[in-house]
Amino acid sequence: MRLLIVEDEQRLALSLARGLRAEGYAVDVVHDGLEGLHRAGEGAYDLVLLDIMLPGMNGYRVCATLRAAGNEVPILMLTAKDGEYDEAEGLDTGADDYLTKPFSYVVLVARVKALLRRRGRSAAPVLRVGALAVDQGARRVERDGTEVALTAKEFAVLEQLALRAGEVVSKAEILEHVWDFAYDGDVNIIEVYVSALRRKLGAGHIVTVRGAGYRLVAGA
Repeated sequence: MRLLIVEDEQRLALSLARGLRAEGYAVDVVHDGLEGLHRAGEGAYDLVLLDIMLPGMNGYRVCATLRAAGNEVPILMLTAKDGEYDEAEGLDTGADDYLTKPFSYVVLVARVKALLRRRGRSAAPVLRVGALAVDQGARRVERDGTEVALTAKEFAVLEQLALRAGEVVSKAEILEHVWDFAYDGDVNIIEVYVSALRRKLGAGHIVTVRGAGYRLVAGA
């Protein structure tokens, strides 16, 4: 899953990004409200962490503009402001949750996971493809009822294939959702993770479509 952090405190933003990447998320970071609005409006993000006090455009306006445009991406607002009126204003503009600084990183991760689970309930959080069950909320995979241990990145690659099971998913599409915007390495890194998934899940589940990408199937 891909997250966007819009936060002008650069040390905090980069610290959050490092932690969330370690949790297995692809994370992009911007430090300006207008840039955040642009990225959130055009990117395929699963959640936005949005500071309120931002240069260019404050978080309230970013959130309200996204909602007015019909963008329903979950938004977790982050702010140094406190008080019930600030929280109410944030939620009234369309935010899904609100966290006041300073906050516990553990609490932030829990809020992120809760929002992603909430969104997943309307989109089949457990994806089933033959003998495979991909639980998006718990971030775990079972094959024939037995859990298969995957790294965070392996799970993220498999999740993208499972979301479009039976369809061809290109390497570029996987990169867009699993690696962050700044990644400029070799697109063939996908092959490494697909190879690992085949070893763990069985070679028959992921089919290579030469020149196009990969397709997740029920397998033998």
